[in-house]
Formats: sequence, C-alpha cells, structure tokens
Amino acid sequence: MSSPVVVVTGASGGIGRASAAAFGARGATVALLARGEAGLDGAADEVKRAGGHALVVPVDVADPGEVFAAAARVEDEAGPIDVWVNDAFTSVFAPFDQISPEEYRRVTEVSYLGYVYGTMAALQRMKPRDRGTIVQVGSALAYRGIPLQTAYCGAKHAIQGFHESLRCELLHEKSNVRVTMVQMPAVNTPQFSWVLSRLPKHPQPVPPIYQPEVAASAVVHAADHPRRREYWVGGTTAATLAANAFAPGLLDRYLGRTGYASQQTDSIAKDLSVQNLWEPADGRDGHDFTSHGVFDRTSKSRSAQLWASQHHGVLGAGLVAGAAAALTAIVRNR
Repeated sequence: MSSPVVVVTGASGGIGRASAAAFGARGATVALLARGEAGLDGAADEVKRAGGHALVVPVDVADPGEVFAAAARVEDEAGPIDVWVNDAFTSVFAPFDQISPEEYRRVTEVSYLGYVYGTMAALQRMKPRDRGTIVQVGSALAYRGIPLQTAYCGAKHAIQGFHESLRCELLHEKSNVRVTMVQMPAVNTPQFSWVLSRLPKHPQPVPPIYQPEVAASAVVHAADHPRRREYWVGGTTAATLAANAFAPGLLDRYLGRTGYASQQTDSIAKDLSVQNLWEPADGRDGHDFTSHGVFDRTSKSRSAQLWASQHHGVLGAGLVAGAAAALTAIVRNR
C-alpha cells in the first residue's frame, strides 16, 4: 500500500506514539486515538514531520460508542482503514489487596475491553471488504504474570485468549482479514510516570529496558507480515516465555523473591498526583509526555532477537550454508 490508512489507539504516548510516527515515516495517514489533547497534538506533529498525514480523534477506548464513532469518522475523512493497532491501556502499580474494585474495573475496561471494542470497530469495516490487518500490542506478561501488576497482567492474559480465539474464527471463515499480536518486553514509556502507583518507591520496568522505537519497528513489521500469529520482542521476552513454559512454579518463586525490588527504583516515590487512570495526564492543560519515559540512559535502542525473529529466512539460509560448508570440510579431511 503506497499510502495506507492506519488507526493507532493509545497514540498520545509510549509505544502507540512511536508506532504512529513510524507509520507516518512511510507516508501513511495515521488516525491518532487517545484522550490526552497535549499528547495527541504532539503525536500529530511527529507524524507530519516524519512525512505522514495525521488525523486527531480524541476518544476513551473504554466507551464502545466513542470507538465506533471514531472508526466511522476515520473512514469518512481519510478513507478505508487498512491497519488498526490496539495499544491503549492504563493500570495500577500496587499489591492486589490495595486496588479497589472500581480501579480494577477501569483498568479492565481500558486495557482489555478497549482492545475488544477497537477490534469490533475494525472488523465491521474490514470483513465486508475482505482485507485489512489488526495488530494487538501485547506483552510478555500476556503469558507470565508478575507481582504488583495483577490488573495489567489479567488484561493482557485476556487479550491473548481473545486474540487466539478470534484468529481461529477468521481462519475458519477463510477471511483475508489478518490479526496478529506483538509481545513486548520492558519498554521506556511514560506509563511509569503517570500510572497510578501505591509503591513506596518510583516504579520502573524490569530491566533490560528497550526504547519505544524498538517496539514500534516490531508493530510496523507485524502490520506488513500479519500471517504470523504473534511476534516476540527482546531476548528477555523469549527467555521469560520459555522459562514459564518449562518451569512456571520455579518462576513463581523467583518472582516472589525478586519481583518487588526489580519494579522499583532506589528513589522514594514522589507525589504521583498526575495519573491517567480516570483522566488523561496529558489533558488540555497537561504535559506532553512524548514517547519516552525517564529511563533513556539505561534503555536499549536495538534488539538482536527482534532482528532474528523478522529474518527467519536469512538465518535459515545461513544455517544451511554453514552446515553445508562444515560437511564439505569433513568430507575433504577424510
């Protein structure tokens, strides 16, 4: 597609915003869906500077009516939607018994049902045309729960099950609409400065941490190659999922010992009154948090595992060539 129409939810910051800019660099028309006006305006500027076209659509993804109306507006103003990326989320950093039922419901409505509503809105338009791609931005935590993030992990596990079930249905229907999922590692996003936290110290992603541009490149690649059911980003994601598959009980005990400290910095938590659970932290008079969080100095800008995941053919050819060369050498020696 020379100039696709791409919808990105959660586009005001973090992975969503970096993905929007990456699609913009390819000349796409990018519809930016989120609540925060300052963040949306900043994201629109980045898409335009990258070479794309931006359409700002303020929306709370927890409201299905707003999501369906946003999809209709995108198609009215920009044309048929080619790619829909679900990324919007919110969460609470706290032990389970310190999270209220209302907070749990809100996290679930945004972080899980927001994906469901976005997928519904996309499929209503893509299935009659028998084309289109939906990318679900997931996490290693879709497979492996960790302490202090029960609400977020529950939502990501739900998305995983939803994604698998939907993919089976599309395969059964022999639909040309594709749905794929990208499992992310720890990423340096603003969530650690605006998610509601009741931890004694400032929250942080579990190292190693990757820059949002690494995640964005995986999202764009998945949109280009959506036949694969999912992609893993980062060696830690691959290692975590493998360990959880073979020794989940051992991993429970390990995370029980290390999971609290690894998700907090050494700094005492400051007043985190700016949080986005109920209202956008980057509202009309708010601060534009951009794509990056506060961990730039310790974040990686590349992932060898991601490159390998995206180049199976090259690696396979290299392994075959290496094996052939080794066999030839053995025969000559004999």
